[in-house]
Amino acid sequence: MSLSALTLPLLKAQERLQARLREIPPEPGVYLMRDASDQILYIGKSKKLRSRVRSYFRQIELLGPRLELMVRQVVEIEFIVTDTEAEALALEANLIKQHQPHFNVLLKDDKKYPYLCITWSDTYPRIFITRKRRRQEQKDKFYGPYVDSRTLGQTLRLVKRLFPLRQRPKPLFKDRPCLNYDIGRCPGVCQQLISPEDYRKTLQKVAMIFQGRTGELIDTLTAQMEQAATDLNFEYAARLRDQIRGLQTLGADQKVALPDDTVSRDAIALAKNAQYACVQLFQIRAGRLVGRLGFVADAQAGSEGAILQRVLEEHYASADPVEVPTEILVQTELPEAEILAEYLSRYKGRKVALLMPQRQSKADLIEMVARNAQYELERTQKSCDRNTAALADLAALLDLPETPRRIEGYDISHVQGSDAVASRVVFIDGLPAKQYYRRYKIRNPEVRPGHSDDFASLTEVIQRRFRCYADSTATPEPEDWPDLVMIDGGKGQLSAVVAAIETLNLVSPVVVISLAKQREEVFLPGAKLPLVTNPDQPSVQLLRRLRDEAHRFAISFHRQQRLDRQRRSRLDDIPGLGHHRQKQLLGVFRSIDYIREATPEQLAQVPHIGPRLAQQIYDYFHPSE
Repeated sequence: MSLSALTLPLLKAQERLQARLREIPPEPGVYLMRDASDQILYIGKSKKLRSRVRSYFRQIELLGPRLELMVRQVVEIEFIVTDTEAEALALEANLIKQHQPHFNVLLKDDKKYPYLCITWSDTYPRIFITRKRRRQEQKDKFYGPYVDSRTLGQTLRLVKRLFPLRQRPKPLFKDRPCLNYDIGRCPGVCQQLISPEDYRKTLQKVAMIFQGRTGELIDTLTAQMEQAATDLNFEYAARLRDQIRGLQTLGADQKVALPDDTVSRDAIALAKNAQYACVQLFQIRAGRLVGRLGFVADAQAGSEGAILQRVLEEHYASADPVEVPTEILVQTELPEAEILAEYLSRYKGRKVALLMPQRQSKADLIEMVARNAQYELERTQKSCDRNTAALADLAALLDLPETPRRIEGYDISHVQGSDAVASRVVFIDGLPAKQYYRRYKIRNPEVRPGHSDDFASLTEVIQRRFRCYADSTATPEPEDWPDLVMIDGGKGQLSAVVAAIETLNLVSPVVVISLAKQREEVFLPGAKLPLVTNPDQPSVQLLRRLRDEAHRFAISFHRQQRLDRQRRSRLDDIPGLGHHRQKQLLGVFRSIDYIREATPEQLAQVPHIGPRLAQQIYDYFHPSE
């Protein structure tokens, strides 16, 4: 068989498909589906491998859009046989965690719900809130997604007041800690005034809060406080006392009435329509609601029980064993509840029960969770309908043949030409897609302090964005090609961008408009007058959201560049003069003015500054000589 035949999808090579299916045994195990480039597309489990894998290729139109797209790319199927279904589930979880196949993601990361991230891969881990759950390092830990972002922010702010934690992603100063160290908010991470081991011990206590183990943490701190008081270490005991009081305020008004408030339990339910399935998971520890997590899944991914089971599998696969409760209440019967319960019990090290309550307080709890899921579904659907209406109105306003899916917005930011930058933001289906955002430093030498040129800056940015498609016979990728480009500005900026695009001779046309700030007017290329619009119509509001996001993104980058320039020392521009040698110089001469006045011989007397580097420093401050 030729190599090209082996890279054909199995759907187009029926003989090879049938032969492969006959090789798969009817035993429990895990199957891996690969594409032509040998990438793993999907990892699944089954108690009968042959039946499960065969079902994918019988009527693929019944699988749903996501799995149908996956099956059409499958070139090879591998399998691993296990002794039991629980072992297959554990192996599947480990393989998914290791390879992270694209089609295994049931839950949609639509940036609506925030996560809390702890970067355990760093020497001094950071803790922050993010809406991107892209694990760059296997050691990094994500908690969530949390439905109530305001409560999450308040909790994190309280935690940072109670525990001395790293406050900044980058140090503010090179040779000394900032104000956070002086007021006790930070242990001096930037200057390594605390060892990584001691800092991690503090952060492990903080992680217990987001694991739902606040009560356990309070008990631990209470024991430490009593021991410190016994040892007459009253200052440390008082600090522990303040931490305990602060922790006791978390969730003080979130009591959930259940007959047994000593059991840790999760309650999960969903509400779905033809498009979305909104899942809510309530985390209850010692009778208190410590976390309310939300997930959005494709409604066509399966039955309600199958979706709930997949959500639980994905959620607990990234959780630590201590985070798994001993009791999980589910809204409907799960297709493989016994297998999941056995796997979670083995993972946690003690029995985990999956219950579907029918009456009394536990059934009321499930009903409350389902009611919250229904509210989230209504909100999600309203947001989707609003964006759909805005995109349809925009297509009608601009007379576009189809509804624009990908819209790009560009803006320029500077202060009288200094630190000039540009931004590109992308909306897909009316929602921000931050993974496609880009920042640009303006390289045009004519744009400098005291001389700004927004036309030239926009021309440069547009040419840098589309030059890879200039005079090219290659068709742009649909995911990378905009259906609409919006410029923040008036007719002048729009004309400059259109002229820049025309010089590139692009294969595919680019639809460009501009939105003027003053009167929110929409201009088309070549038109003398703006389009007749209503400020309250959905399409204009969508363009304004895009413009404001581009403006925000550009402003933040400009401020960052300006702050970096203000912090930058002239000594940084001297080749070979690193941070340590700069400290040696300033320790001897006290200021840059004295360094500039020093002779090469005087500079060479500084430790670690030899005659050659001393001459380079002197030549830098005296270029005319």
